[in-house]
Amino acid sequence: MPRLSSVQQKVPCLFLTEVKQEQSRKRLGQPFQVIATEHLNPLALESNVESALATEKLDGTCCYVTYYEGQPYLWARLDRKPTKLADKSFKKYQHSHKSSKGFTWKVEEDFRTVPEAWIPAHGVQHHEGTPIPDDHGHIPGWVPVQTDNKQYCWHSSTVDYDAGVALVLRPGDQSPDLLELALVPLVDLMEQTLELIGTNVNGNPYGMGAKKQPLHALVSHGSVGVGGPSPPPLDLQGLTSWFQESREGGLEGIVWHCDDGTLVKVHRHHLGLGWPAGDCSFSSRPVEVRVDWTADHDYRLPTKDLFASLSRLDGQRFSRLQDVRFDT
Repeated sequence: MPRLSSVQQKVPCLFLTEVKQEQSRKRLGQPFQVIATEHLNPLALESNVESALATEKLDGTCCYVTYYEGQPYLWARLDRKPTKLADKSFKKYQHSHKSSKGFTWKVEEDFRTVPEAWIPAHGVQHHEGTPIPDDHGHIPGWVPVQTDNKQYCWHSSTVDYDAGVALVLRPGDQSPDLLELALVPLVDLMEQTLELIGTNVNGNPYGMGAKKQPLHALVSHGSVGVGGPSPPPLDLQGLTSWFQESREGGLEGIVWHCDDGTLVKVHRHHLGLGWPAGDCSFSSRPVEVRVDWTADHDYRLPTKDLFASLSRLDGQRFSRLQDVRFDT
């Protein structure tokens, strides 16, 4: 099973970092950038990152599968955030102390309400039963994706709760570069975190679907290895060149899975590189559609029009992910 995502545990950068007081390339409104230095993070070295599995960091929104009302359910990320007044006090403290450490929150008063079904993410610390905000003043968490909630319509397009299945992009069995677009029982995804990617997520860097025929899918974290004849280099200059020059470097970032369970990551923005950048490696992979519910499966027949449309493409192979098109 893939290890926990960055939402559930803090994932340090592969390199030690420094903060530059200039507009972030990654987050709108953030007046600083976190830039990698030439020094490898001691945590990465202690965890033997040289032998770690390098996986692709995909550009979407984080999801989680666990039970809700007695059945496997997809959950969307929803951070509990402070009120405007509390956030103003927090940022003022950060500015004057050059850190958020020591700031005292009154969670019940300082934070906005969340839906009753909301749960905090794994790894969130608690004090006397109350979740404690992280260094950014947020409490990461999850809310169940209910089909009648338009806010999560693209999340819900990837699941059919009546049939108990989800639409998943995953590496195929036939070759390391091949992807499969397949229906997977939700129960097989229990306690996994996944990335929702597609037409209406983060500007669609992978070119999936179209405005009139949107296509979204889930990708299990840690499931997509970084391709190429050799692993990406672990020095700053070599890795920067790898992102800029190699065919495999057209991705948002890398997450290394170390043998002791430690995760470390690097994002293009850590290296001063923009994103998206040219052809994305992920969307350039061939894809085979495996949406056939007439086979001997344990789940009930899906009822979604999208799944029915994709089933007509069952067994077809496309040269690139962005070439997958269908009629509804």
